[in-house]
Amino acid sequence: MIQAVFFDLYQTLVGYDPPREEWESRMLDQFGIKAPPQAFTRAFIVADEYFYTENAKKPMSKRPAEEVTKVYFHHQSIVLKEGGITPAPDLVRSMLERWRDTKLKHVLFDDVLPALVELKRLNMALGLVSNVDKDITPLLDELGLSPFITTVVTSQETGFTKPHPEIFQEALRRAELPAENVLFVGDQYQIDVLGSTGAGMKGVLLDRGGFSDAPPECPRVRNLFQLTGMLE
Repeated sequence: MIQAVFFDLYQTLVGYDPPREEWESRMLDQFGIKAPPQAFTRAFIVADEYFYTENAKKPMSKRPAEEVTKVYFHHQSIVLKEGGITPAPDLVRSMLERWRDTKLKHVLFDDVLPALVELKRLNMALGLVSNVDKDITPLLDELGLSPFITTVVTSQETGFTKPHPEIFQEALRRAELPAENVLFVGDQYQIDVLGSTGAGMKGVLLDRGGFSDAPPECPRVRNLFQLTGMLE
């Protein structure tokens, strides 16, 4: 019986305004390259899978600057290639320079607050497990998530990153719940679904655009409203 639902943070609860694919399209336009934002929706999903897998091997905060630059270079190369643009090195470097100067505004996806309200009504405990190396309390307060989330665990606090079981186990310890009674929802198959499942939770992939290459047998939802059908 599910007693709690834990979430990933970025691209699960929190996105950007404007979305990253719009920024990518705008920046390319500055170089005379025309590509619609929707060309990059799946591209960012693929690139993010690479980035978070790399971060799980060794957090960016613990890598030398040259190594971090290479990871971001490859991430942007994937975005361009998946979006149908040849990732010429000069273009990738120019795009990264513009991304560094971009201030992204964090926003909640439209389904987040209504879904959290419904889960609370169903007496679900709510938690958050995120691979971030900073205090996210101000962000949770700003976005109105703090009243809903009772358990928050980050890689900064624990020293572990998803998909390593230790970060999930710490969340379970704080919530005082057995793993089999917790549903974990995230947008990354390797990091979120396999990671939480490896810790004994019930992992669910949030595949908003239907672009994930996760195996067909992977439990998934297209929006957070569908979670109520997975609580049995």
